[in-house]
Amino acid sequence: MTVRWGVIGTGGIARSFVGDCTAAGIEFVAVGSRTAAGAEAFAAELAIPRAHGSYEDLVADDEVNAVYVATPHSRHAADALLAIEAGKHVLVEKAFTITADEARRVVDAARRADVAVMEAMWTRFLPQMAMIRELVSEGRIGRVRLVEATHHQALPSDPAHRLNDPELGGGALLDLGIYPVSFAVDVLGVPTSVVAAGTLSDQGVDTQMGLVLTHEGGTQSMLHFGLDLASPNTASIIGEDGRIDLDSTWFTPTTWRLRDRDGRVVEEFDGREELAGYAHEARAFESMVESGTHEGGPMDPEETIAIMALMDEARRQVGVRYRADGARARAR
Repeated sequence: MTVRWGVIGTGGIARSFVGDCTAAGIEFVAVGSRTAAGAEAFAAELAIPRAHGSYEDLVADDEVNAVYVATPHSRHAADALLAIEAGKHVLVEKAFTITADEARRVVDAARRADVAVMEAMWTRFLPQMAMIRELVSEGRIGRVRLVEATHHQALPSDPAHRLNDPELGGGALLDLGIYPVSFAVDVLGVPTSVVAAGTLSDQGVDTQMGLVLTHEGGTQSMLHFGLDLASPNTASIIGEDGRIDLDSTWFTPTTWRLRDRDGRVVEEFDGREELAGYAHEARAFESMVESGTHEGGPMDPEETIAIMALMDEARRQVGVRYRADGARARAR
């Protein structure tokens, strides 16, 4: 099956994803926006043949068989379900949804429709992460005891910006924290306990948050993220016999070093690429579609649901609530 992509949403992440993937030879045939003018402008800029003035028209396009959802977090579940109901395979930008309940509904709908669904956590598909997983599994740093990772950016402080609006799933966790959280789960598995502390804005979203995760066997992850400050954004996987240090910016194509327990460099890798690196996740998703194997791989849907549940608990401890949380409580 030739995968022909449609895009829901025309914001910055959609532009970056489509531009990078197009340069790598991936085919986009249509874009959908809330307005015809928005869709037409995006299509003209990125040489996409067809523009649709609604998401409904995009998923009804017979030429489209896979959809990339790039709308705000608060729309991810609804837009993914819209595409699934139209029989399309769906790649959903991270964070996958607002809550674990929403994530479960999307994954269950995809299974019923027999279509692929995956969270677009692009870091997991970078070549550097495949190599790091192999180093850890081979025991090159001994038993892993600790993962450390940060993600800080100095982002717009305008209360009306989507990052600061609780109605749109604003806050540091869903936009920035998802990277170190997913990284920790990738290396150490789903944690057995979560301890969270954070600072809230006047709008009630988290401007910064710290997490201590305890994983099976007593290993820990120490993660910090914030949307009102900048930092080097580095990460380390620390074992009893050595460590792996990922340089800034660790969740993009970057450089890393394997060190022995005395800190000496024994191996290093330069993973920086000419392109941004989004094409790796797109190619992996295309392989799922083409093979008919709709789950598994570096970003399995069940792990996505577990990560969303972890983040639900972190938000609960810090005091961040979204409308979707209220809907869940009413449903129960």
